[in-house]
Amino acid sequence: MSTATHTERQETAAPAIELKGISKAFGPVQANKDISIRVMPGTIHGIIGENGAGKSTLMSILYGFYKADKGDIFIAGKKTDIPDSQAAIAAGIGMVFQHFKLVENFTVLENIILGAEDGRLLKPSLAKARKSLMKLADDYGLKVDPDALVQDIGVGMQQRVEILKALYRQADILILDEPTGVLTPAEADQLFRILGRLRSEGKTIILITHKLREIMETTDTVSVMRRGEMTATVKTAETSPAELAELMVGRKVLLRVDKKPAAPGPVILDVEGLRVVDDKGVERLRGIDLQVRAGEILGVAGVAGNGQSELLEVLGGYQTGKGSVRVNGTALDLTGNKSDGQSRRNHGIAHVPEDRQREGLIMEYQAWENTAFGYHKDPAYRSGMLMDNAAIKADTVEKMERFDVRPPNPKLAAKNFSGGNQQKIVLAREIERNPDLLLIGQPTRGVDIGAIEFIHEQIVALRDQGKAILLVSVELEEILALSDRVAVMFDGQVMGIRDASQTDEKELGLLMAGITDTDAPHSIEEIEDNLAHAGGDPHKEV
Repeated sequence: MSTATHTERQETAAPAIELKGISKAFGPVQANKDISIRVMPGTIHGIIGENGAGKSTLMSILYGFYKADKGDIFIAGKKTDIPDSQAAIAAGIGMVFQHFKLVENFTVLENIILGAEDGRLLKPSLAKARKSLMKLADDYGLKVDPDALVQDIGVGMQQRVEILKALYRQADILILDEPTGVLTPAEADQLFRILGRLRSEGKTIILITHKLREIMETTDTVSVMRRGEMTATVKTAETSPAELAELMVGRKVLLRVDKKPAAPGPVILDVEGLRVVDDKGVERLRGIDLQVRAGEILGVAGVAGNGQSELLEVLGGYQTGKGSVRVNGTALDLTGNKSDGQSRRNHGIAHVPEDRQREGLIMEYQAWENTAFGYHKDPAYRSGMLMDNAAIKADTVEKMERFDVRPPNPKLAAKNFSGGNQQKIVLAREIERNPDLLLIGQPTRGVDIGAIEFIHEQIVALRDQGKAILLVSVELEEILALSDRVAVMFDGQVMGIRDASQTDEKELGLLMAGITDTDAPHSIEEIEDNLAHAGGDPHKEV
């Protein structure tokens, strides 16, 4: 579609979506406050904002999950009541969730028609759907195998199935929530090519993402939300990542990681031939060899489910394994009763787990209690045989101030902090113990841009103090920005280790797909086939 035609359409057509004065409160919390937004047809419209800004609530209202307290929704210029998701679908709205809504032991075709069967008999519905599916796949470049089981296809292909589900239901408006969270760079590029094709065919797309680069490269217009309000809507070509970041948080944000070159010292962590077999007999780690030196960050990249979690778990004492792991030259027990978190802490290891809510915090407990977990035997926390609660609370207040935890209330339950502030509580507890080795998983998952900046600064500062850091993240931008060296995992193995300053997302993305010949051309089908047949579980969100 030409630029002129595209512009003419925006100027003359009614908005595909118009929200006027939308407000929604949950008790005393005002999630959305008098929000108005217009999304023009045939465009990709980005929505960004910090955690808790109200993006998901707004889209849940549009898709019928919530009912607005006040305000109106207009679809193609017509006022439309959307009390539930069926009404949204009937209005031509489809939503692709961050966590796919697919039945894994159903085929692609069965998932496509699930909930949209044509009559009581399934066989005619399947035959009719097969024809429609093939036409949609051809029209929009969404190649799929209709007879493949969802559990046997990669996450990139699963996402295509979700998009096809929406198109099969005749959606003209697609909402995508954080669509690249579990994709390789090649799969993400393919997704955005598909979205471009959908736009050229007249579809309207709302893209929710925290990745400013994706916003800049993909969208036509972007709206910024802050604290439940719409602060700005701008044409993407007329803004910049720095301006968008400032609109999101209300202050200037450093978008790059400011760090000097590493000065590696002696080997702190030495791993040889590490193997892990899960309780189902599946080998999750298949002979891992790696080293981390004092004063360096070794990033571990990979699609979720290819052994990164098990690596952190066995090093952190959550999982047993076989092989050799030495810290400061001392062998760790990988199989006996001393392979636990406390023994790891005694060896100078601190651990920020991947899932802060399940493994890093007890959500019902107060912040001061959470800052003592794992370190409750510290003499500074003891008064004779008993714990000195007053000392722990005072220490928590100091940690909250240094790590900018908001609100700085040590008596507040962990569940009442935002995701970013929960992460700061875990980081403060572990970093402040002056470890020789920090294990850190998904340091900024679900964290807004302001907190990301702070967390990155703390990780680099620890490295500059001469500490060794093993960093696991599914965010390649984060891996490349923070790491001095990058190890790439696929199917429980290390496919290669690269100097972070001498590699890029393309090379790492191919290694993540199990392709070591990174100089040769490779198709998206080859990448997806490799991911689908990995020994790990590429569908798992870790």
